Amino acid sequence: MSFFQKLFGKKETSAPTVKERTVENIQVGDIVEYDLADYHVVGKLTYNDHGFEWTAYQLEGAKTIWLSMEMDDELYVGIYEKQTEKLQEPLPKELTYEGVKYHLDESGTAHVKGEGRGANVNNIQCRYFDYCDKDEENFLSVEIWGSEIELSYGYPIEHYEIKIIAGS
Repeated sequence: MSFFQKLFGKKETSAPTVKERTVENIQVGDIVEYDLADYHVVGKLTYNDHGFEWTAYQLEGAKTIWLSMEMDDELYVGIYEKQTEKLQEPLPKELTYEGVKYHLDESGTAHVKGEGRGANVNNIQCRYFDYCDKDEENFLSVEIWGSEIELSYGYPIEHYEIKIIAGS
């Protein structure tokens, strides 16, 4: 390159590259399109139970929902909504919710890493109880945070049912 090209030539600038988003790398600030609605990702919780991890993204739009993702032998994705029904300990092995029986599928204690609105539970442990109906088409998730018991209703979706737009 000659002296004049260095002096008057085009300067190369590198634009920041945005990593393509998938359900496995959604970030707080992204936009998720699901079921003809747009949701802003406002929180992210990563659960770890003895090395087994799963993630829940808090999505805010016309309503607040949670997008759950876990990689086991395959990718599992689900949508959950917090319910107002109150539960008490000890939790039974079977729950009936809105006329449907659910049986306890798994339970344990998870260490939680929180981001965004989930930062208030960062480095806290929660106990979880996952229930499913007989056809494994509907789920109940119960999380116990200290003395607070949260119930969420969920159902599976396919990863291609959502579109993710990077927020940054």
